[in-house]
Amino acid sequence: MEIELKPIQGDRFQPTGFPNLGAAVYETPKGDRNILVESPQSMANRLEKICLKDEGPYLNEDLNGLSYVLAHIKVKKSKDTEAMEIDTSSLVEAHRLNSPFIIKNPQFKDEFGKRSGYDGKGKHLDWHKTSEAVFYYDVNSLIHGTFLSNFQDGRVKFPRILSAFIEAMNVKEAESGGTKFNSFDPSGTIKLEGDTKNVYGNVPYQRTEYVADSIKAYFNIDVNLLKSYRLDESAELLLLNLAMYKITRFCESGLRLRTACDLTVNGTLTATNSDYQINGSSYYLGRVRKLIEECKNKNLFAGSPYEITTEATYTPKKDKKDKNGNKESQEISDNDDDNDND
Repeated sequence: MEIELKPIQGDRFQPTGFPNLGAAVYETPKGDRNILVESPQSMANRLEKICLKDEGPYLNEDLNGLSYVLAHIKVKKSKDTEAMEIDTSSLVEAHRLNSPFIIKNPQFKDEFGKRSGYDGKGKHLDWHKTSEAVFYYDVNSLIHGTFLSNFQDGRVKFPRILSAFIEAMNVKEAESGGTKFNSFDPSGTIKLEGDTKNVYGNVPYQRTEYVADSIKAYFNIDVNLLKSYRLDESAELLLLNLAMYKITRFCESGLRLRTACDLTVNGTLTATNSDYQINGSSYYLGRVRKLIEECKNKNLFAGSPYEITTEATYTPKKDKKDKNGNKESQEISDNDDDNDND
């Protein structure tokens, strides 16, 4: 599906940024300058977020009953920290079920191995049984993909069923700027004791935004991949309708990508590349709820959530130093939307 978007106000928008690269501008074979507004990694994170209650790790009440794993982490007391308890889940962990807090839990590892029929090296994978096992514990691990590198010999890998990205066509830069203003000390000579950072005075800055002929969101549901798992019909339909719910809910309410990138659907919610009529998110949510009940009645889910308890220790991170003994800095993007959780 290709869905036409536009800035909600004006013409300018701020694309995603990448470390050591900035905005991902590229030239097409025809010579047009296009830009990647939102990467597949970031879109996966945004589509996953639709299932969360607030920021997670718990499931949104609208989807009650959907399978996922909730891990209660008990951090032992040490000289550096008091004992604490933290909750995480397959809905928010990188690679979902492959989180060490989940897949390395002895109880879960043993049960998942038995349900998937996989017990180590030198054995063929039964992809039908393995996909059923992934669906049983976490539906979203099939929709967004998972690579169980921490399980057995690391051969269990499921690509995304749902992929998405946003691009803008024929772009041009829109340069602007401003100044971070210090009302009482423009020179920045008055600082906190011991602070050497140059952030106190007036600091001029440059800002690069973009304008474009058109902006499109692209969504792809790999139906052939979905059918290759040979799941129960209710499970197959749940995955398909949940994917459509994520797409439509995102288009209706998730298009404020950044402070300076607030988009909206251009016209009605239709796929410009086909005659396929897209219904609203409430339509797909109704179907998803019905299919969740069907899957529960067929015992296709472990639970919502399936809960495990994992013990952990606090290990302070040691700063890396260069050859001169200086602390190395870690460069990160000024846009954290592109932390790849996939």
